[in-house]
Amino acid sequence: MSPTLVQTLAATLFAISIVHTFSTKFFERLAHARPAHAGLWHLLGEVEVVFGFWAMVLLVAMFAVDGQDAATGYLDSRNFTEPMFVFAIMVIAGTRPILQLAMAGAQLIARFVPLPRQLAFYFVALSCVPVLGSFITEPAAMTLAALMLRDRFFVHRLSTKLRYVTLGVLFVNVSIGGTLTTFAAPPVLMVAGQWGWDMWFMIGTFGWKAGLTVIVNALSATLLFRRELQRLPPPVAAAQWAPVPPALVLAHLAFLVGVVVFAHHPAVFMGLFMFFLGVAHAYRHHQDRFILREGLLVAFFLAGLVVLGGQQQWWLQPVLMGMNSDAVYFGATLLTAVTDNAALTYLGSLVDGLSGDFQYALVAGAVTGGGLTLIANAPNPAGAAILRGHFEDEAIHPLGLLVAALPPTLVAMLAFRLL
Repeated sequence: MSPTLVQTLAATLFAISIVHTFSTKFFERLAHARPAHAGLWHLLGEVEVVFGFWAMVLLVAMFAVDGQDAATGYLDSRNFTEPMFVFAIMVIAGTRPILQLAMAGAQLIARFVPLPRQLAFYFVALSCVPVLGSFITEPAAMTLAALMLRDRFFVHRLSTKLRYVTLGVLFVNVSIGGTLTTFAAPPVLMVAGQWGWDMWFMIGTFGWKAGLTVIVNALSATLLFRRELQRLPPPVAAAQWAPVPPALVLAHLAFLVGVVVFAHHPAVFMGLFMFFLGVAHAYRHHQDRFILREGLLVAFFLAGLVVLGGQQQWWLQPVLMGMNSDAVYFGATLLTAVTDNAALTYLGSLVDGLSGDFQYALVAGAVTGGGLTLIANAPNPAGAAILRGHFEDEAIHPLGLLVAALPPTLVAMLAFRLL
């Protein structure tokens, strides 16, 4: 098909935004070199701002080319449920009662891991918590794992290699760790109903392979950096937290579960979220700083991806559907690195008559490549927003993430193709 002017412009802006994500460190350095406009350079150096910024440029162009009605009509046709959900779940999962409960659970599991204390906790944070995403959703698992890793390890002066490897393994494991159920991983959710996949199908076809891959990736990172991890000082008792009343922990857990259950009904989960904010404010002395800024930045990032991504179907679907079931696995893995993996599987769900092998290859490829870049999987910006303050210039270098995520991605590729 011949693309319209707006579609061509959208594809160009999408390519520019991808290049921009690889250039955020340049803008951060520019902010230090040219302090007169440091605010602007810092803004352009925020990776979560990138897609929102270029989506705004696209909308301005649509107003100029097609007029107000067409531009606002397109914006109204977009579904912003996922950005709102990720914002709500990040803030709730990042509260002290939920994090304290998760820490206690991770420490309990770590006692049964036959490794030294620091190594065992690191392994659990990179393995068990990502798999937990199959039940509390991937964004919640990413938030919990990132906060646990930040408070236990990233607060120390870790080597650059350890920081990037940890981030790469975390992103890959969260991407595949949500495949035990049909509702936790966005790429699975997009097709499960259409293709008749249920929880037992997911466990038998994807889940056990994902579980094995998560363990191999987490254990490899743990053993690779065992000496550096063992040299870290022991954690401060109770992580400087006063015990939270069990009733308040249960209340927070109920809000978390409620938001997850109604994840596809924004009027419901946003209402629950507002109620949660009231309860949390009433017991402010049992809270730390809410991660509202981080959550809003991630929501802005995802909303920009929704706006820009909605104009890419004209070239993306023919590329995807032109592959056979063998090629589509590797094609989906590579395409996921430059597009959201849920967008790929959604495009596949629009095509009737796909073989079972093609369906499996498409979804497996989409989740396999979900850790390669910040835009590959919806929860990735959440983890980056929490951890990036501990990287040089407070920016995660996309090339460093790509290199670090390649080994665990290759492990996932072998598992999903050969097992």
